[in-house]
Order: sequence, then structure tokens, then C-alpha cells
Amino acid sequence: MLLGFAVGAFGTLVGAGGGFVLVPVLLLVYPDKDPEQITAISLLVVCANAASGSLAYGLQKRIDFRSAWWFIIGTFPGAVAGAIAVGYVPRRLFDAIFALLLAGVGLYLLIRRHNPAIVAPVQGRGVVRRTIRDIHGNTFTYAYHLWKGVLISTAVGFISSLLGIGGGIIHVPIMATMLHFPVHIAAATSHFVLMFMAAEGTAVHFAQGVLGWDRALAEALLLAAGAIPGAQVGARLAHRLHGGIILRALAGALILVAMRLGLKAAGV
Repeated sequence: MLLGFAVGAFGTLVGAGGGFVLVPVLLLVYPDKDPEQITAISLLVVCANAASGSLAYGLQKRIDFRSAWWFIIGTFPGAVAGAIAVGYVPRRLFDAIFALLLAGVGLYLLIRRHNPAIVAPVQGRGVVRRTIRDIHGNTFTYAYHLWKGVLISTAVGFISSLLGIGGGIIHVPIMATMLHFPVHIAAATSHFVLMFMAAEGTAVHFAQGVLGWDRALAEALLLAAGAIPGAQVGARLAHRLHGGIILRALAGALILVAMRLGLKAAGV
């Protein structure tokens, strides 16, 4: 439950659902478990964490619900395919893929420099414009191509279910850079999408029998019980931190975890 609390707080703070922290811990604690069992436990915890965090973000009025519903539709085929595909991935290969993914995203966030120049508004077919005003009086205005958001969500859904990470570590940076979402809106909206994305993958694992009324489910429920209050703490902290700080914290955590998993995949 303490681990779940920490995962829920940090995962909600960066809008990533916490799976990217939980999965490496589970891989280290349970070296003999199959990847599909690890991802099944993580996705259930991510679902509970995201539901709790979404409630907090919803009260802060930082979720772009109109965009989120389209992204949720896009995640469905990817999430189902990823949950099925993980059963065919060997453990060491799974560790290596996970390490490379985390390192790549983390380095990108650290190396990428913010461009202070004024960027021309997004134009063309399929562009949608949003204006969000949160409970603190902050107004966020942005525009993006809807079709890009849906396609990206499909890919994120697949990776999310395949690795059991919830997908937020990919979704939030892409929403902030390619779709031009403000970081705080991206984190909140991604969290809402994660709730449904993780639920889809978890349902597939239940249908396949990977999760049942056994020890693995009990462990997942205890982790989820800790993640729910942790998510509330993370959401409260999120609106007090600058967007750049959130992205740097996410990048640092990704690189550290990637290094440890990379060593493990290499047999060190």
C-alpha cells in the first residue's frame, strides 16, 4: 500500500499514471513472473490511480473532456492488441524494450529546448480549438489536429497495454510538443484517458485468465488501495509546480529507471 501511495502521487503529478514506476519495481521484486502478469497487475493499479487522479483534476477543471473522448476511442484497438501481444514477449526482451523506451523519452525531454518564439496557430483541415479555464482562474487556449491526436492515442494504447505503463509517459510529452497542449492540461487530460485505456487492457487480461481470484489480484488491489489517496496528493501538488519542472522530474525518473532495467536485461 505504501508503494502504491508513492506510485499514485508521482504518477498523477506528471500525468503518467505511475505504471512507468511500478512496472520496473515489480520486475525487480518478481524476477520469475511472466511479463503479462506484471503488466496485468500494473494496469489494474494504473486504472485505480487514474480514476482517483481524474476526479481531482476534474474538480480543478483542467481536463479537456471534448478531446479526451476522441482519444479514448482511439486507444481501444491499440489497448486490446497490446494486452494480447504481451503474452508472446520473453522476459529479458521485455526488460530491454522497456529500458530503451524509458531512456528515449527521458533523453528527449531533457535535450529538447523550449522555443520562446511565437508559434503560428495550427491551421488546416481537422484542426480543433480549445479554451479551458480552471478553478484557479487560469485560462489555456490552444489548437491541434484532431486526427493526429486519435492516431497517436491508438499507438499509445498499444504500448500502454504491452508494457503495463499506462501510456502517460508517452502521451503527455507528445500532447505537449506535437499537439501543443499546455503541460498542465496535457497531464490532466492524459490521466482521464489513462483510466479507460488501463481498464481496456485489464479487461483483456481478466478474459484471458492472467488475472483471477489469486495472489496476483490481491497484490494488485493492495497497491491500488494505496494509489487512490496517493493520486489525490499528486493532483494537489501538480497545480503548484511549473510545467517545465514537471517535465524535468518525469525525464529524470525515466532515465534512472531505464539504467537499472538495462543492466538487468544485460544480466548485470
